[in-house]
Amino acid sequence: MTATADPGPRRDVVRQSLSVGVATGAYGISFGALAVAAGLDTWQAMALSLLMFTGGSQFAFVGIIANGLHAAPAAIAASSMLGVRNGRYALELTHVLGVRGTRRVAAAHLTIDESTAVAVAQDDERTSRLGFWLTGLTVFALWNLSTLAGALVGGHVGDPRTYGLDAAACAAFTALLWPRLRDRDAVAVAVVGAVVAVLLSPTMPPGIPVVAAAAASLLAWRTPRREQA
Repeated sequence: MTATADPGPRRDVVRQSLSVGVATGAYGISFGALAVAAGLDTWQAMALSLLMFTGGSQFAFVGIIANGLHAAPAAIAASSMLGVRNGRYALELTHVLGVRGTRRVAAAHLTIDESTAVAVAQDDERTSRLGFWLTGLTVFALWNLSTLAGALVGGHVGDPRTYGLDAAACAAFTALLWPRLRDRDAVAVAVVGAVVAVLLSPTMPPGIPVVAAAAASLLAWRTPRREQA
């Protein structure tokens, strides 16, 4: 009788990847509509999603176009902080993915919040790699398709945020995070990050609250370990 690997973890990571990918990809409708409203044409909006493929920086770019050069400092600051965050993701994933050659280019392009979150949520390298690639490719495909849809319908549907699409990705992240809050330290770290993000979001440019929350969470995670040592 031949032993077979338990398909349970594989099914779980596929379900997580597709749910996060669909929730995030749908929000590309908002970017497409806002890009056209800011003065870009459909092909320019599509080029940004295909080549830039980092939602926060894309929205920051559109903000400069829509609001003029006086909005540039905040948008540039936000984009820079988002770039720093993605660089940190790359360092985290290097030993997990183990990619070489041209695959490193593809991996770099798909290193985003969603693919990183699903990858690090897994218990072994095989499922982490599956989660990274499946989530990244799902988001990439749906983000570009929904960008096209949003650009084509333009102002006919109004602001897509009124339909709650901006909350869909957050809900998917929360669902992904929830099962990992198994002890008091994990809950404390999550609470610290959430409080910092909520306090800074009303006054700081997009991207900065996320990085600040990550830094605060890291400090909260390190503190009990120093005490134990």
